[in-house]
Amino acid sequence: MLLTSAGLTAVSLLIVQRSVENQVRRNLRLDLANSVETFRNFQKEREESLARSAQLVADLPVLKALMTTPHVPTIQDDSTEFFRLSGGDLFALVDRRSQIVGFHTRAAGVTLEQAQVVREHRPDVDSAKQWWWFGGGHLYEVFLAPIYFGPESSNSVLGTVAIGYEINQNVAHELARVASGQVAVVGAGSEVVSTVESSEVQKLEQALAAHNSDEPVEVKLGNESFVVASLALNRGEPPITIYVMKSYDQAAQFLSHLRQLLLFVGLGAVLLGSLLVYLLASTFTRPLERLVQGVRALGKGDYAFPLDVRQDGEVGEVTKAFVGMRENLHQAQQRLLHSERLATIGTMASSISHDLRHPLTAVLANAEFLAEPGLPPKQREELYLEIRVAVHRLTDLIDSLLELSRPAEALSLTETAVEHSASRAIELIRAHPEFQKVSVGITSSGVHFAMCDARKMERVFYNLLLNSCQSVQARGGHVSVTVENSNSQIDIRIVDDGPGLDASIRDKVFHPFVSYGKENGTGLGLTIAQKIVQDHSGQLQVEESAPGRTVMRITLPSATSVSAISVSAAQDP
Repeated sequence: MLLTSAGLTAVSLLIVQRSVENQVRRNLRLDLANSVETFRNFQKEREESLARSAQLVADLPVLKALMTTPHVPTIQDDSTEFFRLSGGDLFALVDRRSQIVGFHTRAAGVTLEQAQVVREHRPDVDSAKQWWWFGGGHLYEVFLAPIYFGPESSNSVLGTVAIGYEINQNVAHELARVASGQVAVVGAGSEVVSTVESSEVQKLEQALAAHNSDEPVEVKLGNESFVVASLALNRGEPPITIYVMKSYDQAAQFLSHLRQLLLFVGLGAVLLGSLLVYLLASTFTRPLERLVQGVRALGKGDYAFPLDVRQDGEVGEVTKAFVGMRENLHQAQQRLLHSERLATIGTMASSISHDLRHPLTAVLANAEFLAEPGLPPKQREELYLEIRVAVHRLTDLIDSLLELSRPAEALSLTETAVEHSASRAIELIRAHPEFQKVSVGITSSGVHFAMCDARKMERVFYNLLLNSCQSVQARGGHVSVTVENSNSQIDIRIVDDGPGLDASIRDKVFHPFVSYGKENGTGLGLTIAQKIVQDHSGQLQVEESAPGRTVMRITLPSATSVSAISVSAAQDP
């Protein structure tokens, strides 16, 4: 029986060894093909991202203004900041005459004259969006974007911005990481970068020249065997090819180790297998599986999953420690939730206390004046009106708190002219004495209708206009509302020339109780405005914010559009 078992084990090991070796070869080729495909997708996404970056730089208003300058030294000097902003390794500005008027590189050895020669000998560059350039021993992938004067539809081109990214050693290591192997980039007939020795790259090209196939091939480089696949990054001029290599010797070492391991395992498995399985199952596996289930239950928020903590040994100690940690975590979570509730209540109470106190003080003072005998009717009426204004402010504050909890189903939708709601909000803003020096106006190419709750949309416009007027009231600025069609939507923009939003709150300006630049603000105005717009299936966002220009954009679904009336109103300071 011993000889029979040994013979069967040896035959089984040989069959397993041969099968594993063939499978390793197939898997290595498949893995290489997957790596090439992964790199191709990575390169495609990278090129799309870099192309968008070039377009964003081309759309900068400051760059457009710079390209209107005919003075080349000025453009060269001022383009340094755009080079830094682009994040590229090469930056060039080309005017309408296809002359490079601004040129910067991070690497030495690349000159403006070399770049200009490329443009003169490559007529297709002006119409391309992406091309490869090899010069001064450096390879760049260059992305171009036209610079338009005004909108793109006007087709008034000021020039072209070119942003290049060098394929250097760092990029080679990054590509090797993505491809999970060794890489070599060859361009214009010579090696550019690689993660292997230069002499090995020459041998690689010579070996691949004899194989006219796109399938992976095995190549011997030095003392190591590789499975190599090639990918053409650019088939034009200059030709750029990347070679992806995976070592077969590493897999062979694994096979040798596996052969020895299988031999020992095969001899000992029959004698020790059953005993070890029984001991591991009773001592470690089942308790550990139960502990793993407890960890998964904790991840789902279940703090009451039953665990046996009576067992001894290391597993028992780990289980006891986990149960204690789970109880402490549950208690800490409850304390944190309680603290957050108290903090939220305190924040809300602190935020609204000022707004409640001022209207109540006005009501009390004016009520005392009304109690005075012999008041003239006109003065009595003025006091009554001031009390009404204060009461309305209190009502609005309470409505603001309730608005955040109302569902979208509570809307009373009717076909409403957006300009009408905006005009009513402007009238309310103009009633504020502190805004008498602020110019507020609305401009529209017609009457735009949307299915909305007119009263709530008026509240949205009022909150946004109030913020804009408060930001410009110190120097008497300008606030404008523009309404226009955009496909099947209505675009509404509230523009002011105030100082803009601070960068520290720009990302959380729509969060509750976030107030900036106000002494008595609740921090609910923009939160409520955004909720109302979202309830109308629209969007409210900060489209632009910089010193001298802040744009809040509202997008609503359009019901109808009647282009018959031009509504334009403005208040002089």
